Amino acid sequence: MFADRAKIIIRSGKGGDGHVSFRRELYVPNGGPDGGDGGRGGDVIFEVDKGQNTLGDYRHKRKFKAQDGEEGGKRRCHGADGSDIVLKVPEGTVIMEAETRKVIADMSGDNQRQVVLKGGRGGKGNQHYATAAMQVPKYAQPGQPAQELEVLLELKVIADVGLVGFPNVGKSTFLSRVTNAQPKIANYHFTTLSPNLGVVDTENGGFVIADIPGLIEGASEGVGLGHEFLRHIERTRVLVHIVDAASTEGRDPVDDIYKINRELEAYNPEIAARPQIIAANKTDCIFGDGEDPVARLKAEFEPKGIKVYPISAVTGKGIKELLYGIRQLLDKCPPEPVVFEQEFFPEDVLITENLPYTVARDKDDPHVFIVEGPKIEKMLGYTNLDSEKGFAFFQKFLKDGGILDEMEKAGIQEGDTVRMYGFDFDYYK
Repeated sequence: MFADRAKIIIRSGKGGDGHVSFRRELYVPNGGPDGGDGGRGGDVIFEVDKGQNTLGDYRHKRKFKAQDGEEGGKRRCHGADGSDIVLKVPEGTVIMEAETRKVIADMSGDNQRQVVLKGGRGGKGNQHYATAAMQVPKYAQPGQPAQELEVLLELKVIADVGLVGFPNVGKSTFLSRVTNAQPKIANYHFTTLSPNLGVVDTENGGFVIADIPGLIEGASEGVGLGHEFLRHIERTRVLVHIVDAASTEGRDPVDDIYKINRELEAYNPEIAARPQIIAANKTDCIFGDGEDPVARLKAEFEPKGIKVYPISAVTGKGIKELLYGIRQLLDKCPPEPVVFEQEFFPEDVLITENLPYTVARDKDDPHVFIVEGPKIEKMLGYTNLDSEKGFAFFQKFLKDGGILDEMEKAGIQEGDTVRMYGFDFDYYK
């Protein structure tokens, strides 16, 4: 089955924690701190694989995780870095944040490889926190936490030309005749459930053409499989309307074109404004009684700048002229591919700074909790705790840094004392 959409959860590796240890050697009774740094967590990387054309790999497995960094060791040993995870996707895949649908990366054009989630930075070992005032630091920096994100992958077909039209107008037959694509052809509505790509070679240059599955009224509102089909038109530079000029199913070809343009306009006005050509198909089924439907199409649309080409996808009549016209129109269009700009930046919302600190009960008094850490010491140094604003600022710092939560985990109760570098505070929720 063709899979052009998948929702997955990705997680980068957590940074390894810094280590707390002290040098212990014979004849060195008071060795200094020698805790090593933690390793970096692995990144989540998306990479284009030219051999893939679906997102089928992500339909049955939903969670993908990079490796965590290792903790630092004694004797200043650095923890090993975590391995990256590389997720292969077909060219044209757009990666979006699942809830907001904002674009994180468009895997097309020059962008063949992108780091979407960065691994956490490794924490510093206690060797970095020795000062003249604190020669035996008993804390190290925790590794930066992993980032986790639910993303939506959407494959938006990359083609120069998109074939649009109602079901059973002959798009698949036309594509099979002009390219090496082999679409399934049968007389059913929504026969084509996935876009078929083919390369057309003409004397004046080749181009890539995509058979966009048949549209119906209400497609822009998601009726049927509307949204799934319409997204594949977003990258095309030229649209070719294929209509059943012979009205073999009782449809009015002029009305069909207006209806499809209304659906395109409702989905994305920019797409509806792109250059268009009309291929009046099934001319081999037109018999000479009554009004000429090709002349009617030309009278209606050529004054608006939309050229009409009569063709028969079955016999091949008129196809050479149509392909030549498509190539000429492409030559007039800007060659820049449609690339979706990044709108969502995971690093701006997911990274939080991890502070090194320790929370421990006093050995002599179980109702006293000693909290230490270099950032805490600095904050106490430049915060005026005598002012209401300054004290509120310091409390917010303790809360945002997770220090209050850590004290509660350690078992602190209301009325207990918190001791920080010569300051004693009573703890109340």
